[in-house]
Amino acid sequence: MKPATACQMEPFNYFNYFTEIEEYFWRKRGAHLLVSPLDWAIVETWQKAGVPLEAVLKGIDRAFESWHRSRRAAGGRQLKSLAYCVDAVLDAAAEAQEAAAGKGPEIKRARPAAEPFSRDELRKYLERNSARLCTAAEKLRASANARRDSLALRFKETSRRLEEALPILESPGPLDLEDFERRMTILEDKLTAALSADADEETLLTIRRELDRSLAPYRRKISLEQLLQLERQYLQKRLFEQFGVPRLSLFYLT
Repeated sequence: MKPATACQMEPFNYFNYFTEIEEYFWRKRGAHLLVSPLDWAIVETWQKAGVPLEAVLKGIDRAFESWHRSRRAAGGRQLKSLAYCVDAVLDAAAEAQEAAAGKGPEIKRARPAAEPFSRDELRKYLERNSARLCTAAEKLRASANARRDSLALRFKETSRRLEEALPILESPGPLDLEDFERRMTILEDKLTAALSADADEETLLTIRRELDRSLAPYRRKISLEQLLQLERQYLQKRLFEQFGVPRLSLFYLT
């Protein structure tokens, strides 16, 4: 999945990316569904690839149109997962990129004057995540598994880094949220690497089986490249859940 560079999401807008997609999918389907780990991984994949929100919504529309024409819809089955929408969304993103490229150089827009999150929201988010990391570290130490001492230290170190980031929120003038997000993403990437290295083979096998079962009805609609990205996102999400570790990106603040 290639980044949609010419039609990249505007700064800060992606922080409500998941909520917008989730609510739109619910409206199209006519009923609320529990958000599955697979659906969350799919949205994360789109977000990280820079797929504009407008392209995602257009792709969802097309996927539902295709579904309504299918034999499965005629048999009374409902479209239950965003996995069915992957190809349509990527097609819409490619069209948007081509259209933007044909308009000449992109005009940079001024950043919105208002910050999308208050300083108090951000402070509570960091403090809450720091506390959860400390709790996760203590649980590992209480398990009396010496092999996981290094992972517990990583949790504590990340917690300390979050606390060290708090003074940034007290700085005068506009907050550079893009740079702040980079800090959080770097910390999250380090946690992901530590969790992947520590997880035993049985845990990883169980997670991959879950993903395979979830993707089974849609596998022929997903390319190998898309599948590999989904596997990475799904694995990350499930490992963080298993160890009780919070996601740190501001993408999760909402």
